[in-house]
Amino acid sequence: MQTCYTRITDSQWEDIKEIFGVQRKRKHSLRDILDAIFWMLRLGGQWRNLPEYFANWQLIYYYFRKWKADGTLARLNWHLNRQERQRQKKEPLPSMLSIDSQSIKVAPFIAQETGVDGNKKINGRKRHIITDTLGMIWGVVVHAANKADGAMAERVVEPLLGYIDGMKKILADEAYEKVFKEWVSTNILGVELEITSKPPTAEGFVPVKWRWVTERSFGTFNFFRRLDKDHEKTLQSAEAWVLWQNCQVILNRKT
Repeated sequence: MQTCYTRITDSQWEDIKEIFGVQRKRKHSLRDILDAIFWMLRLGGQWRNLPEYFANWQLIYYYFRKWKADGTLARLNWHLNRQERQRQKKEPLPSMLSIDSQSIKVAPFIAQETGVDGNKKINGRKRHIITDTLGMIWGVVVHAANKADGAMAERVVEPLLGYIDGMKKILADEAYEKVFKEWVSTNILGVELEITSKPPTAEGFVPVKWRWVTERSFGTFNFFRRLDKDHEKTLQSAEAWVLWQNCQVILNRKT
């Protein structure tokens, strides 16, 4: 994974430009707007402090909100996930997924949907993601940190139903064993919820087969300053940045 911001290359843009609807002429290039969003993701900072060589920040922010609301970001994420799986000799859609959450502090003056995670002793929010066995993110929900993983997991999985037809198994830890396991058995025919955890005597981080890639995905957030904590006033923006991060990681693997 690249550890610094780089502009989108010609080949990368050719691969994804149709998703953004580039048919009509515009004053500002959508490629430049996408570059600005990736700059903000990697380097962080306030929208008003975007460098002057980008378009004005109001326009960049408009497209950031628009692409999340109209499904463009979700389509881009699915397109890149499928392509990357095929590049790695996998089926386009996964059959086994892993779900987990990450509790994270919020920036000052963020009040919407926050709470205290009693286990992690963190006052903030949770990023709840579901990944395939390659660590690519297929769904994300951000919510207050005091809400239980098992109760919120269905919100992460439900949008995938009908799109990932070959889903056979979901991996999770013991936090999902009761409420979520019952929801899976009731609502998803033919899908198994497998509970796996590190040995109770083990100390520190112990990689659990297949589920460790989800932890690795959380680890990659450290390379993106917009994700060092939750800086977003709205949950929709917080979820969008997680998907943009997944998209940028995959794009950077392309020449």
